Amino acid sequence: MPVPLVMTIISPDRTGLVESVARVVAQHGGNWLESRMCRLGGEFAGILRIEVPAEQQSALLAALQTLQTGGLQILVRDAPSANIAATGKQTRLEIVGGDRPGIVRDITAALARAGVNVEEFTSEVTSAPMSGEILFKASARLQLPGRGDPAALKADLEKIAADLLVDVSFAELNR
Repeated sequence: MPVPLVMTIISPDRTGLVESVARVVAQHGGNWLESRMCRLGGEFAGILRIEVPAEQQSALLAALQTLQTGGLQILVRDAPSANIAATGKQTRLEIVGGDRPGIVRDITAALARAGVNVEEFTSEVTSAPMSGEILFKASARLQLPGRGDPAALKADLEKIAADLLVDVSFAELNR
C-alpha cells in the first residue's frame, strides 16, 4: 500500500534542482501527485505531494538526505491519505492597490475572523504600467465555512480595502 507524503524543499536556485528530487522519488517507486514550486528572491521553494510504496519509504528518506548539500533543505511529513470533504463555498479573492505594509495582515485577519480557510495564496509587488506606482497584487483561493455568510465577509473585506486604499474582488468558484 502506498504511503502518502508531503515534502517541502528550499534551496538557492540552480539548474537541475527539481530533476534531482524527481529522480530520487522515481528511483524508489514513488508517484509525484501534485506540486507548487517557484523562485523567489534567488531561492527556489516548493511543496509537493507524493506516494511511495511502504517498503521504500525508509530508503527514500535516506536518499533525500543525501541530496541535502549546497544549501538544499528538504522536510518530509506523512500526509493524510483521505481527502477531507470541504463544506461551504469556494471563492476567489483578488487584491490590487498601492503597496504598503499591513495589507496581507489586515486581509487575512478578516478571513480568520470569518473562519475562512486560505487554500492558496499568491502575491507580488510590481510597477504599474502607466504611472510606475508600486502595486501590490494578490490572489487567493478560499474555502468558506459551511455556516459562513459570504455577504458579510465581502462587506468586511470591502471596508478593509477602503481603509487600505486597495481594490478587492470576491467571486464564487464553480466546482
